[in-house]
Amino acid sequence: MFRTRLLTALIGVPLAVFAVLCGGLWLFGFVGAVLSVAVFEFCRMMERESFQVPLLFALATLWVVLLDVQFPQWDVLTPGVALVLMTSLAWQLAHREGAAVANWALGIAGPLYVGWCGAYIIRVRGLPEGEWWLLTVLPAIWLADSGAYLIGQAWGRHRLAPTLSPGKTWEGYVGGIVVGTLSTAGLAALWGRWAGPSGPTPFDGLGIGLLISVLAPLGDLIVSMMKREVGVKDTGVVFPGHGGALDRIDSVLWAVVIGYYFAIWVRGL
Repeated sequence: MFRTRLLTALIGVPLAVFAVLCGGLWLFGFVGAVLSVAVFEFCRMMERESFQVPLLFALATLWVVLLDVQFPQWDVLTPGVALVLMTSLAWQLAHREGAAVANWALGIAGPLYVGWCGAYIIRVRGLPEGEWWLLTVLPAIWLADSGAYLIGQAWGRHRLAPTLSPGKTWEGYVGGIVVGTLSTAGLAALWGRWAGPSGPTPFDGLGIGLLISVLAPLGDLIVSMMKREVGVKDTGVVFPGHGGALDRIDSVLWAVVIGYYFAIWVRGL
């Protein structure tokens, strides 16, 4: 299992870094592909509870949001959302498969959560020196996760959320905060060798690392709640050894929102 996870990371991480550094349509395509898989996984999970979430409308909801963020001059959000809402409701009216209202609501709410929060990856990249902000924000959650896992394995005794994620402990959570905060500060200091004056400073790294380490694990628990309700261990198998796309981005969805507003409100970018 460890070798599989390592191999997946060795392939996936360079692709992600390449997309972040290139930005533009490269990042847009990469983010769109990952989020589309995550929405697909969400729809398939809901089917285990006998819901019938139309994938077409779910993906349409996602892409309306992504297109609006990437191409704001097109102004697609308002007409796009209106079109998706009306056509998806009309489709449910025509088919009325089981719990039609619940099917419709899930087909909007799930993709909206994934797409709206996930689109902040593009928003962060659009900031001044955005590549360095994104290369600080994204590793922050992964560093915190790694610290939480290692410290939890070594000293974890008190379970954090036993009904949702039995493997998580308070000791691991606190350890993740410490590791995530300090490591992110060090990472921001490293990027400072190449970033300009608008890039993240070590103090920014401390703030971002602390906020993300404290709050972003809620994204993990939210997806764990979904999986518990439908009785699955992973949202998918697209990343061997790591689970599905939604498993991989559950905390990222929170981290990028936190990182973006830190840069806007604290740094004033």
